[in-house]
Amino acid sequence: MPEPMPAPVRGARAVPAVHAFAWYREAMRLWKRGPATFAVLALATMAVEFTLNLIPSGGVLLAQIAVPLAACGLLFASLAADRGGRPRLGDFIAIAGAPPHALFAVIASGVIVFAAEALTAHAVGHVNMLSPSSSDPSITPSIALAIYTVGIAVSLPFTFVPFAALFDGLSLQESFAQSIRGFAVNPAPMTLYGVLSLALLLFGSATFGLGFLLALPWWAASSYAAWKDIFGVAESAAAP
Repeated sequence: MPEPMPAPVRGARAVPAVHAFAWYREAMRLWKRGPATFAVLALATMAVEFTLNLIPSGGVLLAQIAVPLAACGLLFASLAADRGGRPRLGDFIAIAGAPPHALFAVIASGVIVFAAEALTAHAVGHVNMLSPSSSDPSITPSIALAIYTVGIAVSLPFTFVPFAALFDGLSLQESFAQSIRGFAVNPAPMTLYGVLSLALLLFGSATFGLGFLLALPWWAASSYAAWKDIFGVAESAAAP
């Protein structure tokens, strides 16, 4: 039997900075296909993080593995909405069908961001994010802002890793390389996108977490829209 063809590596195109607003407009369109389902998927993701963080020893580390995978349910829901369908609660476990290299890519991109946030928390406020129940001082608003800002900034080059790994079937190395290329040729729109995402993150925090029921789906759907725009992905080609 002939060997399967390798997954194509997409070329990234430069887009105007104002496209960052269009990505969020597209996110709203996708979200409207099933706002209640998107909210339940976001709640499930938050529940995974909350539950694992309650584990005294190693819970935070386990969360860095489980939460990025759980959040992929929102990406699959965005894909379904873009195809003209509706997001389903079953999208939460769709990640279970992904190949191991895709799972590792998703986890690795999330761990990188968490590491940057943890280092920032320790440097700015001597806060140990690996042990939330320790005797470290409480995270003040200024420390939280620093952590959020660094986290968003570090995440930008890796925004498209899950899509490359899950939807394009690229290897770990190819997924990171493709995502970084997409960021490198679009510093202006990605920076603006980061600012908008930071504002959304602050909204979620200011509402005691309830705002994340909206913020998480909008993040996922907007990053999906950005991936399609920068890499010229047609609706029919956006398939896991």
